[in-house]
Amino acid sequence: MKFPYTLFTLFITLSSFCVAQDQSISSPHIEKQLNMLLSKMTLKEKVGQTCQITLDVLLLRDSSGTVIEPIRVDPKKVDEAIIQYGVGSVLNVGWHSLGLDDWAHVMETVHGVYKNKKSKTPIIYGIDAIHGVNYTVGATLFPQEIGLAATWNPKLAKQFGEVTAYETRASGIHWNFSPVLDLGRQPLWSRHFETLGEDPYLASEMGKAIICGYQGRKGVDSEHVAACMKHFVGYSNPKSGRDRTPAWIPEKYMQELYLPTFKAAVQEGALTVMINSGVLNGIPGHANYHLLTEVLKEEWGFEGFAVSDWEDFLMLNTIHRTAETTKDGIIQAINAGLDMSMVPNSPQYQEYCTLMIEAVSEGSISNERLDDAVRRILRVKLILGLYEKNLNQAKSYPKFGSEAHQKTALNSALESITLLKNENILPLKKGQKILISGPTSNDLIFLNGAWSHTWQGGISEFNTVGRKSIREEIERMAGKENCLFSQGAELYLNETFEESRIVDSEDFKTKAEQSDVIILCLGEYPSTEKPGDIRSLNLNPEQIELAKLAQATGKPVVLILVEGRPRIIREVVEKSSAIVQAYLPGDFGAEALGKLLYGEENFSGKLPYSYPRYDGQIEFYDHPRSVDRDNSNEFKGYDPQWDFGYGMSYTDFEYSDIRLSNNEMNEGDSIVVMVDVTNIGKEDGKEVVQMYISDHFASSVIPTGKSLKAFKKINLSKGMKKTVSFVITKKDLFFIDSKGEWIIEQGTFSVNIGNQIKTFKLN
Repeated sequence: MKFPYTLFTLFITLSSFCVAQDQSISSPHIEKQLNMLLSKMTLKEKVGQTCQITLDVLLLRDSSGTVIEPIRVDPKKVDEAIIQYGVGSVLNVGWHSLGLDDWAHVMETVHGVYKNKKSKTPIIYGIDAIHGVNYTVGATLFPQEIGLAATWNPKLAKQFGEVTAYETRASGIHWNFSPVLDLGRQPLWSRHFETLGEDPYLASEMGKAIICGYQGRKGVDSEHVAACMKHFVGYSNPKSGRDRTPAWIPEKYMQELYLPTFKAAVQEGALTVMINSGVLNGIPGHANYHLLTEVLKEEWGFEGFAVSDWEDFLMLNTIHRTAETTKDGIIQAINAGLDMSMVPNSPQYQEYCTLMIEAVSEGSISNERLDDAVRRILRVKLILGLYEKNLNQAKSYPKFGSEAHQKTALNSALESITLLKNENILPLKKGQKILISGPTSNDLIFLNGAWSHTWQGGISEFNTVGRKSIREEIERMAGKENCLFSQGAELYLNETFEESRIVDSEDFKTKAEQSDVIILCLGEYPSTEKPGDIRSLNLNPEQIELAKLAQATGKPVVLILVEGRPRIIREVVEKSSAIVQAYLPGDFGAEALGKLLYGEENFSGKLPYSYPRYDGQIEFYDHPRSVDRDNSNEFKGYDPQWDFGYGMSYTDFEYSDIRLSNNEMNEGDSIVVMVDVTNIGKEDGKEVVQMYISDHFASSVIPTGKSLKAFKKINLSKGMKKTVSFVITKKDLFFIDSKGEWIIEQGTFSVNIGNQIKTFKLN
């Protein structure tokens, strides 16, 4: 039997991390205020609220047009933007991170117009604080999102959100363009490291926890910020693999894979959303009425506002070509459901405001649609307390960059870094002679990646003072007298593409012969968005050559992968003694890595994606059965380098005695699943217990191979046994049929935890 359900009915039952599922982000009091505010606004003032500009537009410049350092905001430009044009939002940082004093100056000037009663409406200021407040000097930088996902620990994700929100507010900023909820299923994509991995359940749970940390359990107060879901929706799956190129996603996979993370975030109370810059199924993200209005706002009940990405209103005319003129692009996007336009530069923002007023005056955009957009924007401003002139100073935030915040970042890095192979070489022993080498070994930029002090993150002079590279930390752990260094290869940009080259191979060979163990740090040059486009997932040939050179010495080689996406290393896996996936672990990544390599801490990270073995053959853990079939028709074709959810430890865990509370599920039933997990090794450790469900047969569409439905990260002392339980309900068994409807079918299902499998029937 099939039971059709709507998308809303299915996902409204999802658990919530902080907010009650039916809780509105608004209130009668706020709506009354909104009615009053809107009634007093002119058309020009309303249009201005929908316009967002970059800080660069407001900065003082010299006679050549260069921004004066240290930065200063030009009061005349502020008056023009905010008073003359009524601009409602400012974003960005200039080109590099600012100190707290610089941020205080920016905020005092930008907000001064409202504070001095020259404007009726306060500014909402937004920033990309995506792995900590990466644009404020001295802030606490965490692992990038892909590393955070590898912790499989929502508690850490929430703590990350709390620290980031606190330090964002210390900078005077109320709005964070994070988290990225795009699904990481196209590893070529340059922003793969900003995702929470390939699975919608894992990404939803971690995303909800981050939003809870950002916005607070009881609402946004002086230590919290508005979150922004990015990038609604499909941006992360470009067919070409290149940034901002078209994606084709069938409705089944849109609803099963790409929409759930955003739906869960809306239920969590996320206040804002940023829209996909690319094209989905032939429709630009900013012109997709079905998704922006019918799904996001009407079906899901989203009450916050939708902001465009950089210049995307203009790109409907210049890039996507769905609009003959800029004005047509504005009309398309606003009528599709966009509320705020990031037209960041001058004179484009002035042109936007002028054309928008024309479009409303002539009826191309209705007053009702404009009022709806402005109401949504003002609603968020009221929730943030901006009308109360709630503009905190840095001195009110004594925990900024504190030891407690740094410890949280260190713990996040410790639980993210993933051990992929170990032939008894790790943990390292004190007194061993270590050769530290590789292109990512000697600079903090490689540990942080993009969005770190600068947009692309590749300028060493802005590195956080006091934080260490991998080389520096290993030298501290092992003692400089026990360490040699030879970089062996370097990464660089050739025009816009990453390349590498061998450097001083003879020095490398000489020092390798003098060492007991070679630590070889490989990976990627920091980059994101279009500059991060690559032509292949294969690691640069020179880096593979360096690895083979190291292995040819016969010395144990420990590969450290410092990368934002999984790069193909198939040729050097077998002869490596150990392989560690560090991802982009942030300012405390080297310290965490040192503790793990020397056994002061135990590995507990698990892959948040399937690590591919071959370039061009991208596989996912939830594959249908046909993916297993090779050219001999045997079921052994599925062949990633490492599976989703995989990660080793210095101890061993044994799964046993899986049992179900019932072998059959009827209408309204649930089944409790229990399994025993025992630490049978010699070290204490953390284990991620993962529950997957498989549907044996489906009559309308092929069933997936298996789907993650629950997980728990547990601590087990050596010799300790713990019983872990999960609950299966009918919502875990739904799928999208050929008509695009959520249905559930009677039949047999398997539940898999570790090596334990049990079946049950749905009647």
